[in-house]
Amino acid sequence: DSIQKMESKGIGFGIKGVVLSVLVFQNALLIVSMRYSRIDVTEKYITTTAVTISEFMKMFICLGILYKEHSNSVLAKEQSYFMFLYNALIVNWIDTLKLSVPAIVYALQNNLQYVAVSNLDAAVFQVLYQLKIFTTALFSVSMLGRSLLGTQWISLALLFVGVSLVTFDSSTSASSSEAAADQNVWVGIVAVIISCVSSGFAGVYFEKILKGTESSVWLRNVQLGIFGGSFAFIGMLAYDGPRIRELGFFHGYSPLVFFVVTQQAIGGLIVALVVKYADNILKGYATSLSIIISAIASVFLLGFKLTVLFGAGSVITISAVVLYGYKPTSNTEIKTQKQEKSQKKSETNV
Repeated sequence: DSIQKMESKGIGFGIKGVVLSVLVFQNALLIVSMRYSRIDVTEKYITTTAVTISEFMKMFICLGILYKEHSNSVLAKEQSYFMFLYNALIVNWIDTLKLSVPAIVYALQNNLQYVAVSNLDAAVFQVLYQLKIFTTALFSVSMLGRSLLGTQWISLALLFVGVSLVTFDSSTSASSSEAAADQNVWVGIVAVIISCVSSGFAGVYFEKILKGTESSVWLRNVQLGIFGGSFAFIGMLAYDGPRIRELGFFHGYSPLVFFVVTQQAIGGLIVALVVKYADNILKGYATSLSIIISAIASVFLLGFKLTVLFGAGSVITISAVVLYGYKPTSNTEIKTQKQEKSQKKSETNV
């Protein structure tokens, strides 16, 4: 209601501008800085340690916010914060266990993102990663029984075409140029595809289990962090245990790496806060601007070379993203809007 009142007073545009800026800044900066931290360095950091730190950092931040939220609630007079956590996490262990599946998938996805940006340019990754819209849509139809509009099916087809063009361009460019010895474009492409499937499944599964529940979003993130952090830690020891024992946990870390880790932890929470003020069209614009900014930054900072095929694929992908978020107004909605406007005019005249 408060947002609607502000929009009626002309303040809503300012809020949407801030939301758009936050979404664009987060989406573009994270990928560009992540890519930059993986190239032109003699001692590369171990990415599984970064994911583990990020998962636990996110959990502890949410614990702090949850403490503040609990302190200001009526429930604080009846039970302590630790008793509240005990009841929410341990007593209701079945509810907590439900979050294990998306948490593990999200942790896997975060690891795959590092694999992808280590082998792909930031601009290419941004375009290919839009496949998550495709996978999310398919999982929404199959798991939630949703139906898509005709324009959305068309946008998904366009999205597939755009991503395919960029994939083809990346693979041919890599084979015809001298790529870094430790970079493999096809490894990056496969990592993006698996990451998009993971993102689509985890997002829809998370939405499905949250339906009908009234738990705080911060509590849900704590539950995610318990399993996500634990899985990331176990995976880190299993995959990179010998290297960590030999080189050290923080081997290759720099201020930029700490920035990337912090941004990955905090950025997602910031987006979760502002995204409720963003409709699908605004999200589409944010994604489009992120792709453009990533491409520009990649050219000037990362030595990325723009090609006609990449440009065509990017334009098609951006168009598909915007089209997917567009929902034409029905005749019933138009009539309702006209009735509301006429009612407001009559009230003003009175």
